[in-house]
Amino acid sequence: MQLSKVTYALVAAGLIGGVATFYHQLDGSPVGAAIAATQPSTLPAVAPSAAANLPDFTALVDRVGPAVVNISVVHGKGKGGLDLEDLDEDSPYYEFFKRFGGVPNGGGMRPQPPAQGMGSGFVVSPDGYIVTNAHVVDGASEVTVKLTDRREFTAKVVGADKRTDIALIKIDAKGLPALDLAAKPAVKRGEWVVAIGSPFGFENSVSAGVVSGLHRALPNGQMVPFIQTDVAVNPGNSGGPLLNAAGQVVGVNAQIYSRSGGYMGLSFAIPAEVAAKVADQLKTHGKVQHGRLGIGIQALDQTLAQSFGLTDANGALVGTVERESPAAKAGFKSGDVIRKIDGAAVTDSTDVTSRIGNTAPGTAIKIEVWRDGKPVELTATVGTLDDGKVAKAGEADEPKGKLGVAVRPLTPDEQKAGGKSGLVVERAGGAAAKAGVQPGDVIVGVGSTKVTTVDELRAQVDKSGKTVALLIERQGRQIYVPVKVG
Repeated sequence: MQLSKVTYALVAAGLIGGVATFYHQLDGSPVGAAIAATQPSTLPAVAPSAAANLPDFTALVDRVGPAVVNISVVHGKGKGGLDLEDLDEDSPYYEFFKRFGGVPNGGGMRPQPPAQGMGSGFVVSPDGYIVTNAHVVDGASEVTVKLTDRREFTAKVVGADKRTDIALIKIDAKGLPALDLAAKPAVKRGEWVVAIGSPFGFENSVSAGVVSGLHRALPNGQMVPFIQTDVAVNPGNSGGPLLNAAGQVVGVNAQIYSRSGGYMGLSFAIPAEVAAKVADQLKTHGKVQHGRLGIGIQALDQTLAQSFGLTDANGALVGTVERESPAAKAGFKSGDVIRKIDGAAVTDSTDVTSRIGNTAPGTAIKIEVWRDGKPVELTATVGTLDDGKVAKAGEADEPKGKLGVAVRPLTPDEQKAGGKSGLVVERAGGAAAKAGVQPGDVIVGVGSTKVTTVDELRAQVDKSGKTVALLIERQGRQIYVPVKVG
């Protein structure tokens, strides 16, 4: 059916009338006045009961905002162009320019300005100490701090710790508003949190969200149990505070997960407790000494936990114990499952690396391990971590069990050269291959029991049930690999 010309005219008139009404309301015409008389002049306010259910961070931002600072850094001094030293002494031009005072006008090359960067930070004491990320000030030749009252100061880097990505800087100022980093408030998944910082240089920007997860392990943050949030954090937010609804510092914004370089819904903060310990050491000593036990650990999964007789997968499995290390002196053994540290339950391997790594060397700690089906308490004195020995959570390299492997004992020469014993895997198939065992792996033990002969290996596998926890050594590292043989 086709619409008549009259119908088109009516439709057109209605559309035009609607647009005209909007503008007539603005100019006070009779038509506009008639419409206005039947409609409210302003939108109704949100009901108080509904507004009460929404978070309001205005008071928090007014109180906390002045303690958050913008940090700009300069890396290097730039390059002014081509100099005499840029020419090879064998160059035909070297002697010529040397005689005549160097390369004129920088050799016609445009000078390169020094690299610049930007981040955030927050004041932690009224006398000018400021916490930020280590990566914000790393390699900086000049650090400038801008306060919310527009004052600017040149800052001194007191110290920086790359392992935790925390730095402490100092400006010459007094009576500054400061945040308490030592309050240690509890953090729960789902609670509201606020980030304040300078994303892309927009100073004192506020964003809010909720805590998405706790104890997150990131590849470049082995000593930090990161707080994951969905707060919008972007380049420039680094070093700014993450605050709870009461305005307490719960973390230091540090990283985002992104494929684009911008915010994608995942942001990570360093817990305030870790930042406070590091900042205190930087202020006192100018550097940080991290603790070390001398063990290699890996995460538990349900399969591994069951093979050790555990009803849950909480804890961290000890794969390697270094000789003469604090752990060795305390009596640790391969196959121990760390369940508690100083009475506090261990959730995963990140718990161990962060707690031990952020414990002052020389501190005596009590560690409960699960061994041979029962809890055992050990006392260890924490050592000092150096660059060559990092006790970190291993990533499974995957070995085997019932097994589908052809093995042979280590030769005397191999034992002497490596200072070890066990069975060399020559071929892997079946359950072992599925678990990731490879030719060349050395099977050191099953569970917490060492094996040096084929008969010993067979006996341990036969009584292990449906899952066998093989301890293998590969490229100098020992790890446990669960092999399903049932």
